Amino acid sequence: MSITASMVKELREITGAGMMECKKALVETDGNLEVAIENLRKSGAAKAAKKSGRVAADGIIKIAVSDDNTTAVMVEVNCETDFVAKDENFLAFADLVLATTLQHKASDVESVMNAEVDGKTLEQSRTDLVAKIGENVQLRRVQLITAADGGQVGAYSHGKNIGVVVSVTGGDDELVKDLAMHVAAANPEYVAEEQVPAEQLEKEKEILIAQAQDSGKPAEIIEKMVGGRIRKYLAEITLKGQQFVKDPDMSVEKLLSAKNADVVEFVRFEVGEGIEKKEDNFVEEVMAQARGN
Repeated sequence: MSITASMVKELREITGAGMMECKKALVETDGNLEVAIENLRKSGAAKAAKKSGRVAADGIIKIAVSDDNTTAVMVEVNCETDFVAKDENFLAFADLVLATTLQHKASDVESVMNAEVDGKTLEQSRTDLVAKIGENVQLRRVQLITAADGGQVGAYSHGKNIGVVVSVTGGDDELVKDLAMHVAAANPEYVAEEQVPAEQLEKEKEILIAQAQDSGKPAEIIEKMVGGRIRKYLAEITLKGQQFVKDPDMSVEKLLSAKNADVVEFVRFEVGEGIEKKEDNFVEEVMAQARGN
């Protein structure tokens, strides 16, 4: 059977595979489009499996809030390069992941990827996407936040790289957005001092005491120095202790008090945080080759 350019074009549009791969698949199946699609997906799945071990440290943070402001979901979808992070196919997949997460109110990666949309699971859609774009793509993490009784949730996105969801009681929509924006900028670790683990605080005290003892000052002075530095440390790592980014003369705790509000919880995602991304040093590589290594 003669394989026409229109047949190759149709197969390419359906599968996203390369033109030569599409032509070869049609030749091997004597022009049978359905079998060619199946064969390409099989080979594409094999390619995707090989790519699944590659580091995916770029990507996008996506957030959705329910119409009644009682539920917020945030996802991090990763790829390997900033180029693919802007690709329309990758972005469409990230949107699909987000919508599915909100629809099912899912709180873990596995349940999202096992969900079916248009007859196939999101994991199958991910595999197809990997074969199409040639990069590893992963749903790294999912966050679900539900508002406390009488409260609301809010969110803030800073570009594609940082996302924050917060749960607040009292206050208003503007306060919730301001708090989420503050968390994005200041990156606190905890809401308040009482949430700081005792072992973390004790370790910080040990470090500060050791530093202060090197000063040669009397013990009572050292005690006061350490106490002051601990208070400063707690203010730096807690949301309520930090100075409000929109008004540095006011702490977040004072802002909340003025608005008769409180923060129940917050979660901040930043693309690729905690992932060790391999950096290629081409100068060293060339020199190593020149040395015969």
